[in-house]
Amino acid sequence: MMDKELKKEKNKETDILSHCLEDYLEGIYIINIGKKVVRVKELAEFLKVKTPSVVDAVSKLEKRGLVNHEKYGYLSLSREGISVAKSIYNKHEYIYKFLNEVLGVDEDNSEKDACGIEHHISKATLNKIVKFMNFIEKDPETYLELIGRYKQYMGIGDLPKR
Repeated sequence: MMDKELKKEKNKETDILSHCLEDYLEGIYIINIGKKVVRVKELAEFLKVKTPSVVDAVSKLEKRGLVNHEKYGYLSLSREGISVAKSIYNKHEYIYKFLNEVLGVDEDNSEKDACGIEHHISKATLNKIVKFMNFIEKDPETYLELIGRYKQYMGIGDLPKR
């Protein structure tokens, strides 16, 4: 599952990108999931930024060989761009899922926090989250019991009796 994808991630790919550029790359990837083509305007709307900011970021990503951009045309990810964007996206998804499903953080805060954490989390910590999420997915009964006990604890402030 995700474990293999994290091990494949190359340090140089994510180290060379600022958090901002990672967001642009991830944005292209996410928009592309639902559509065949991505336009600059769509990316600007998705990221809630102005079009010139997108053009500048795309230019930087294009120089790194991560994005292809036809002038006044569509955006697409290169092979390497897809790999890096998918890694960023998967990090985000695992962190979101952990915050939302395990800790019970609401959707909006889980989304915002996952977006911030994905840029700063160490590989070791992310790998622990991924392994934990894989573990609980493989043992749904234990997961449901754990979550139920945690919710009780959150409600009463003490460990529930067995």
